[in-house]
Amino acid sequence: MITDWQKLTGEAVGSFFLFAAVIGSGIMAENLAGGNVALALLANTVATGAILYVLIAMLGPISGAHFNPAVTMAFAVRREITVKLSALIGSHPAPALRTPRSALCAA
Repeated sequence: MITDWQKLTGEAVGSFFLFAAVIGSGIMAENLAGGNVALALLANTVATGAILYVLIAMLGPISGAHFNPAVTMAFAVRREITVKLSALIGSHPAPALRTPRSALCAA
């Protein structure tokens, strides 16, 4: 059985590597594209997609690979993960599920 700490660690590791890959691929694309914006965008997209595939394949069985807060929110709404766990995954809006709507809309 996979514990909550293992899931949280998987999410932290995955989020770190995804963040590093997105920043790194952007820098790489700008430096290697020679001013061609389309080529830079293509290189950034391919590199980010490749690392995302690897991270999902590697961490999906452990943590579910919820690198996107919207995915975590959907799983919390469907009660496939607990709101407590989804709130711990890291700055996700899942605790808003328990907040009255008027409090969310107040400016």
